[in-house]
Amino acid sequence: MPALGIHTATATGAKVGGVALPGPGAEELTSALGYLKPADIEQIEQAYEVARAAHSGQFRKSGEPYITHPLAVAKILAEWHLDAQAMMAAILHDVVEDTPTTKSEIAKRFGKPVAELVDGVSKIDRIEFATLQHAQAENFRKMLLAMARDVRVILIKLADRLHNMRTLDAVHAEKQERVAKETLEIYAPIANRLGLSSLYYELEDLGFRYMHPTRFKVLDKALKKARGNRRDAVGKIAEQIKDRLKEFKVDAQVTGREKHISSIYKKMQEKNISFSEVFDIYGFRIIVPDVSQAYLALGALHTMYKPIPGKFKDYVAIPKANGYQSLHTTLFGPFGMPLEIQIRTADMHKVAEAGVASHWLYKADETDAKGVQLKSQWLQSLLEIQSESGDALEFLEHIKVDLFPDEVYVFSPKGKIFSLPKGATAIDFSYAVHTDVGNHCVSARINGEPVPLGTVLRNGDRIEIITDPQARPNPAWLSYVGTGKARSHIRHYLKTMQSAESAEVGELLLVQALRSLKANPDEISEAHWKGFFKGDSAKTREEVLADIGLGKRLAVVVAKMLLSKPDTHAEGGEADHHHQHLDSITIRGTEGMAVQFAPCCRPIPGDPIIAQIKKGQGLVVHTHDCPAIHPFHFDPEKWVDVQWDPAPERLFEVNVRLTAANQRGVLARLAAEISDADSNIDHIETEQKPSPAFTTIVFTVQVKSRMHLAHVFRRLRRIPEVVRISRLKRKPQ
Repeated sequence: MPALGIHTATATGAKVGGVALPGPGAEELTSALGYLKPADIEQIEQAYEVARAAHSGQFRKSGEPYITHPLAVAKILAEWHLDAQAMMAAILHDVVEDTPTTKSEIAKRFGKPVAELVDGVSKIDRIEFATLQHAQAENFRKMLLAMARDVRVILIKLADRLHNMRTLDAVHAEKQERVAKETLEIYAPIANRLGLSSLYYELEDLGFRYMHPTRFKVLDKALKKARGNRRDAVGKIAEQIKDRLKEFKVDAQVTGREKHISSIYKKMQEKNISFSEVFDIYGFRIIVPDVSQAYLALGALHTMYKPIPGKFKDYVAIPKANGYQSLHTTLFGPFGMPLEIQIRTADMHKVAEAGVASHWLYKADETDAKGVQLKSQWLQSLLEIQSESGDALEFLEHIKVDLFPDEVYVFSPKGKIFSLPKGATAIDFSYAVHTDVGNHCVSARINGEPVPLGTVLRNGDRIEIITDPQARPNPAWLSYVGTGKARSHIRHYLKTMQSAESAEVGELLLVQALRSLKANPDEISEAHWKGFFKGDSAKTREEVLADIGLGKRLAVVVAKMLLSKPDTHAEGGEADHHHQHLDSITIRGTEGMAVQFAPCCRPIPGDPIIAQIKKGQGLVVHTHDCPAIHPFHFDPEKWVDVQWDPAPERLFEVNVRLTAANQRGVLARLAAEISDADSNIDHIETEQKPSPAFTTIVFTVQVKSRMHLAHVFRRLRRIPEVVRISRLKRKPQ
């Protein structure tokens, strides 16, 4: 079937066998390209010819020739006045994926930038992946990274998705639901993040329509009915608003705007109300010449109807992260009907409607420079998250966190504004300031008051972060961070630190295992490791050592594999390694995550100790007499000999139980004695009193060693009221 080119297209569009040819669509596109130079239009026509030839014989599910789809996508982009390169890429966007044409052929014919844009929008070859979920995640990663380099990639992809959603009727119900879900989870939030509000609302409405078809029909019918009933009231209110603004000499355009079905549905869900209770299905938009008139209009309206407290938002002084600016207020209208009002300038309106695309749409204006800069900050953060996310699914999880649009605006001590998602905590703020601030933060002050790091931020909070170069991220932070950036930085740091620290301990364990097999660790050469890697999935020595340190591999097994080469086989290599630990591993106490001190017995330097290799946790150090070491279930394979470093560099925690006569001031004297003995109380609680004359308290003190603990005990026994004092070999309840 011959498809018509741009020049040969009939004005009406011919029909062959009942299928409309793409002629009229092509003509419509040409007429929409009036903002481009004739030379550019010519190149776009050439791209159309290539796409038409490549897609000839292909049809969409609806039965239309396939070329109608790229044409429709290009037409959407023409509404945003995108440049010629983006228009060509839109027309060619499915050519590489669905036809034999290659990226290099497009680069040769239309230039490298067009080929890069087409590549950014094309999916990765499906064959590489085991699951559809992983393939989709990898495709998002590819698309989002291409978008971080060139935002036109996402604009083409969004236009592509919009046309697919508009024509989703043609596919079966299961695919409709899958595509709609993906649209609501990823594409609509991206459109919102980039400030493309009209596109965002259309995607939301279409997504809702296909995700919940019955609910959509019911709401649509109710909305049409309500519109008829309320139209007169809205017209009257609009006239009253215009009259009041004239009195205040504000030159404004007033338009009534209807709420979208998806946002009405969201409101019904959030507030658990029925449709009849949603009053504000109408709002008013007021466009004024400049910012001073916007505030004047706001004042005029507040004299006319009373504002609802807490509903005023000034996005002019503090724009949203996507560059959106407007004054929002909700008023008590006639009959108690809430009126939602948006007041903005014409320039703000352009940015609000077209978002990041307004950069192309109104190139002459400089008004949106701030908006574009804000958006590019978010795109930059995508690259940071990507560099620290291991795989595509993890990356997508972080991105989803960052796509939720509700924001809080907070200030640094110097007054710099930071925009964070709703639910963000002081930790999120510390990472928003700088990665190093996040990695080393120890505490926070909000509005001058000390608060826990997990405190959720509120609009207008002033936050100060206190850091310490010795501090490091805590795994518990992952349960309450609200931004993808913070989450990916914390995970990356913990993985890196755990790997480095575990490798250190793993090396000590491997040396010990080699010696127990009568081999000299210094003689293990590169050749031994090469032989080892041939039969193993690990790629680097660090990986193997970290696995040993984390208890994922047994050191003795790795040692035997290293020694199993015939030329280096050590004498007595098969010696019984259970009892031949010739030297033990030295514990300094500063190993970090790779070495943990068991809370059941809290060992301190001077205690005889033994360590257990626990899978995924590394070495867990216990005292010899710890009740957790059950003699009947003792597996020598999983235990290693350890000893204390003669001069440990840190303080260790010990649980102490003390009984004293119940007199005033005893606790203060206990604390003073402990402090004088260069120790510190970390945790304290009282036990149930068997007798009112005595009090038993259980507390945790920090000491350097057993000698230091004995010194603390001697000082405490000098207090006459102290009756009994002992070390507690279990965790306080």
